[in-house]
Amino acid sequence: MTIKNGLTYADAGVDIDAGNALVERIKPAAKRTARSGTVSGLGGFGALFDLKAAGYQDPILVAATDGVGTKLRIAIDTGNVGTIGIDLVAMCVNDLVCQGAEPLFFLDYFATGKLDVDQATQIIEGIASGCEASGCALVGGETAEMPGMYHKGDFDLAGFAVGAMERGTALPEGVVAGDVLLGLASDGVHSNGYSFVRKVVEMSGLGWDADAPFADGSLGEALLTPTRLYVKQALAAVRAGGVHALAHITGGGLTENLPRVLPEGLGATIDLGAWTLPPVFRWLAETAGMAEAELLKTFNSGIGMIVVVAADRADAIEALLREQGETVCRLGHVTAGEGVSYSGKLL
Repeated sequence: MTIKNGLTYADAGVDIDAGNALVERIKPAAKRTARSGTVSGLGGFGALFDLKAAGYQDPILVAATDGVGTKLRIAIDTGNVGTIGIDLVAMCVNDLVCQGAEPLFFLDYFATGKLDVDQATQIIEGIASGCEASGCALVGGETAEMPGMYHKGDFDLAGFAVGAMERGTALPEGVVAGDVLLGLASDGVHSNGYSFVRKVVEMSGLGWDADAPFADGSLGEALLTPTRLYVKQALAAVRAGGVHALAHITGGGLTENLPRVLPEGLGATIDLGAWTLPPVFRWLAETAGMAEAELLKTFNSGIGMIVVVAADRADAIEALLREQGETVCRLGHVTAGEGVSYSGKLL
């Protein structure tokens, strides 16, 4: 078989020029995220970062990686991709801060069948916004155009964050019975449980453009509310002293995530009357006929982060977090005996 004019990479479905155009479009967004320690911008084969310039004397590096899950499906189906990058950053950096680490830099992986430069720019602008809000630099990433691997219009995202702490300051540390549990409000479903969410929406018979039964605007818009970033607030609390642990409430909910930061032999008791269940979770639970126990181990149920603090520091840390813009409630205490027990009712 003879091909008269020769086969090009573009003929195979990969547009190198589009990839280059994307890099140029996102350079200003990446530049906005520069922070102390950033050495080079986009375009190299690797990204450099100077820990000493970032202020660290004897640092321990901490790394985290995550995705957004099937929340991407809603973003793709509605075309509202502007904030999904914030979710991507939040899922990584909110985990890093639970170790006591300050997020320093972030890399993204964006894969699609056919690169749409405008769409990709929106997504990466969202990633840059998340990085700015959490004080970390967007230092690089990978845009993979892979014909035949994704259905038309589909894409996937993954994120990688690296942070640092001074040696000897890792969390959790010093958790004891009697420590107070401070709950920080979530902004909604965040980025976990969306396979369940999509099933419930299917059961309800509503489309993404229907009015949301639990909020202003469309159902798709409401369910795309981005994951809250807790980094700067949590770090301020840690630096003030008295914080023994932080638990990011993601997949597994309160029931499974809080025990991850409690030492062997310790558990917790949580008062479900300490906060009001946000309307989105009530709608999901009522539409699906969900039991309260199932709700508590599937979703964040309105609490996106738990701060475990020494009892004699609870008032000061609560006040500090409120000054930082957080909605804070006292959930309960660390107790002797393992597991999380609940009192009161949420549903």
